[in-house]
Amino acid sequence: MGTGDFAGWTRRFEEERERRRVQGDPDWGRSATLHPAVWAGIQRFQVGEDGDGGNLIGKADRAGDADYGAAVRLFVAEEQNHARLLARLLAAGGVPTLTGHWSDAVFVRLRRLMGLRTELLVLMIAEVVALRYYRALRDGADDALTAEVAGRILSDEERHVPFHCERLHASLTELSRATRRPVMALWRLLLLAVCLVVAADHGPALRRLGTGRARFVRDVMASSHAVVSAVLVPGPGAGTRARS
Repeated sequence: MGTGDFAGWTRRFEEERERRRVQGDPDWGRSATLHPAVWAGIQRFQVGEDGDGGNLIGKADRAGDADYGAAVRLFVAEEQNHARLLARLLAAGGVPTLTGHWSDAVFVRLRRLMGLRTELLVLMIAEVVALRYYRALRDGADDALTAEVAGRILSDEERHVPFHCERLHASLTELSRATRRPVMALWRLLLLAVCLVVAADHGPALRRLGTGRARFVRDVMASSHAVVSAVLVPGPGAGTRARS
C-alpha cells in the first residue's frame, strides 16, 4: 500500500499534544447550563469518542508503515482526550455519561467488518458528521464552558479529516481507476444515510443550537465534496475545506 508523509503527521500530532499540555484544561470550576436535549446529544457523542482504538491500531500496524502506526496512536489518544473533555463537561453540568448507545455500537461493528480501508471509510463518516456537530455546539451553545470544549475538539477534528484523507488516497490507489469513484459515491450515500439518522436523533438539540435538521444534513453533504476530492486527487491542504 502506498504511503504519505506520515512522519510529518506524527510530528504534527506531537506538537499538538505539547500545545495542549502547555495550554492546560478548561476551567472546570465553571458550571455548565444547557437544555436537556443538548445534554443528551453530548452524552451520545461522548460515547462515540470513547474507545481504546485497539482495532484501528492493529490494522495500522499490519499495514507495515511504522510512521503511520505512530500517527494513528496519537490520533487515538486525541479521540480519547475528546471523550475525557466531554465527560468533564457533562460532570460540570451534573449530567452522567452513558455506558453505551446503539449508534456507537453500529459504527464499531461496521468498522471492524473488513480491513483498514473499510475501517477508515466508516470512521471518516463519523468524523465528517462530527465536524458539523461540534461547530454547531461551539457556535450555538449559550454557555462559555461548552463553547470552549467544543472549539477545542473541533480544532482537532479539522486535522483528523485530512489525515485520514491522505491514507485513504494511498489505499484507493490499490484499486482500479474505474472503481475508485464508485467507492466514494457509495461512501457519500452511506454518509447521507447516517447524517439523516443523526439529524433525526439530534433534531431537538440541533434546533436549540440554531441549526435545524435540514441545514445540518445540507452542510454535511456539502462538505463531503471536498473530502471526496481530497481522497481521489490530493493536493496541498487536501481535505481542509471539509470544515463546514
